[in-house]
Amino acid sequence: MNQSDVIMYGIPNCDTIKKARRWLDEHHITYQFHDYRKDGLSREMLEQFEQQLGWQALVNKRGTTYRKLSDEQKNTLDKESAITLLLEQPAMIKRPLLISNDQYLLGFKDTSYTEFFSKN
Repeated sequence: MNQSDVIMYGIPNCDTIKKARRWLDEHHITYQFHDYRKDGLSREMLEQFEQQLGWQALVNKRGTTYRKLSDEQKNTLDKESAITLLLEQPAMIKRPLLISNDQYLLGFKDTSYTEFFSKN
């Protein structure tokens, strides 16, 4: 399977990213990796992600970056403050974010990837 328009967004040292990349390689799916830190992240990109997935889904509440936020920051989080925070702290974006043929998939599970690529 060759999906040259597949883009994975994330940070390379993330264990979940490593699992997802391994899955794609094992299934011979060609993809482009976009490293938020090296390749950048713009407000426009984040707003596009937010439109597709919702800001709540984008925020990785299980990560250390989120847990370090003050209770006030967590309790007052809304779309605008979340986008600003995610721009400042890309590690707080749930990973990986996969886009193919204008379809978005957030996170990694073997079954969800299998289903995602059977439709694309």
